[in-house]
Amino acid sequence: MSRIGNKPITIAEGVDVQVKDNLVLVKGAKGELKEKVFPGLEIKIQDKILTVVNHYPQDKQHRAWHGLLRSLIDNMVVGVSRGWQKQLQLVGVGYRAKIEANKVVLSVGYSHKVVIEIPAGLKVEIDKNTEMKISGISKYKVGQLAANIRAVKPPEPYKGKGIRYKDEVVRRKAGKAGKTGA
Repeated sequence: MSRIGNKPITIAEGVDVQVKDNLVLVKGAKGELKEKVFPGLEIKIQDKILTVVNHYPQDKQHRAWHGLLRSLIDNMVVGVSRGWQKQLQLVGVGYRAKIEANKVVLSVGYSHKVVIEIPAGLKVEIDKNTEMKISGISKYKVGQLAANIRAVKPPEPYKGKGIRYKDEVVRRKAGKAGKTGA
């Protein structure tokens, strides 16, 4: 039995959830999202409370889908009402970012600039050339773009240079100072 799948979702004010055939459609002030319902699962809505019902609780795959679908719908409800955002920092001398024609252009110590296209539905803001805020209604798209940008130059453990999440803590290593000469 899925603990996450059985938790009810409270539908926020101004959010409309509709279930048609095999599709869940969530509309809100920021936009609309849709998700396919896995076979063997059912969506029930009563008095602004949404629950996901698993018709095959003994099957391992259906138990996994149960929790997953509930989490996806909850993320969609939050996304269309409040939205999602990730913040990144560029740490290093000469590291900077700018936006040109729906693309993020990164200068992070390579001989060339790295260009990453911004997907539709996402908004990227850059402050002080080194701080980036990615926002949108889809948690998946926001997180994926942030991960793709971070993967260009992940923080390294010796000097801490690279692209990191705003709240990320980078564990630093001592380097060669502790070694004695031979």
